[in-house]
Amino acid sequence: MIDRSKELSAIKRRIPKIDPVFADPIKRLAPCTFGLEKPKQTHYQSLIRAVIAQQVSSAAARTIGGRLQERCGGSITAAKVGALSPKQLQAVGLTGAKVRTIDELTQATLAGDVNFKRFPHMSDHEIVAELVPLFGIGQWTVEMFLIFQLGRLDIWPVGDLAVRRGWDMLHKNVDPIKPKALHDLGEQFSGMRSVVAWYCWRAS
Repeated sequence: MIDRSKELSAIKRRIPKIDPVFADPIKRLAPCTFGLEKPKQTHYQSLIRAVIAQQVSSAAARTIGGRLQERCGGSITAAKVGALSPKQLQAVGLTGAKVRTIDELTQATLAGDVNFKRFPHMSDHEIVAELVPLFGIGQWTVEMFLIFQLGRLDIWPVGDLAVRRGWDMLHKNVDPIKPKALHDLGEQFSGMRSVVAWYCWRAS
């Protein structure tokens, strides 16, 4: 098994050789730690909290997440969420659309259509293909899940505004870079794009 700490160290040495503009931020900014620590949440909890956080402030997301956790008796599980009615879910502060998203994810989990135990053995593309068809779970949500929950190192979230802003700041771009252009530029970092995204985030 590859030592993730050594892998990240090697990646940090390679990135500036491809694009020297990253040399300073890699030295100056907080180091990338993807995959170094075991996630504090289950995969199901991570996705539920990602849905809750969509289009609301961090404070509001924490409040709603806390209410849902309390309603579930202290632990958010598919079985406990599945036992709640739509009205009970809305009562914690969820919109109708988010209630539908959480219900679809929960039912798919309970039915085994989404089997989180298989995820370590699945490719990034396979996980995207399994989750994106669910209502309300888009490409960005799955990319964040792959990076921060699963510690995948080759995700390139060009739809993320902060990643694009960070890239522009580091490269002193006058005009904001478009997602398609950034997607193409990311090809040179194949195998380590999540780490590049990390330093773009930190730079933004």
